Amino acid sequence: QVQLVESGGGLVQAGGSLRLSCAASGRTISSMGWFRQAPGKEREFVAAISWSGGSTYYGDSVKGRFTISRDNAKNTVYLQMNSLKPEDTAVYYCAARRHGDATSSQYLYTYWGQGTQVTVSS
Repeated sequence: QVQLVESGGGLVQAGGSLRLSCAASGRTISSMGWFRQAPGKEREFVAAISWSGGSTYYGDSVKGRFTISRDNAKNTVYLQMNSLKPEDTAVYYCAARRHGDATSSQYLYTYWGQGTQVTVSS
């Protein structure tokens, strides 16, 4: 079993920055990703990273503003969010899979965190 715990969410003004963290414990994991879900909307892919960190992928709406990274020594993945917009407001979820490459498909991730709220005010 794998446990994922997100942190770092909060309230920020438009144009500001936040850094989310996701700490993993339990069994060895491979690729990890971040997704988000706003009220009344479907869950949306944000970013994903391979085990080595050598491959990263981003959703179109966050490219150039968000950066995903990981520290395998700490079993932690990060999401640096810059130039935040009100439309970035959502619950952000960390996801992990034990095998396989980084992917934007939420259906290929086995483990999910509880989510952390990010609110961007205008």
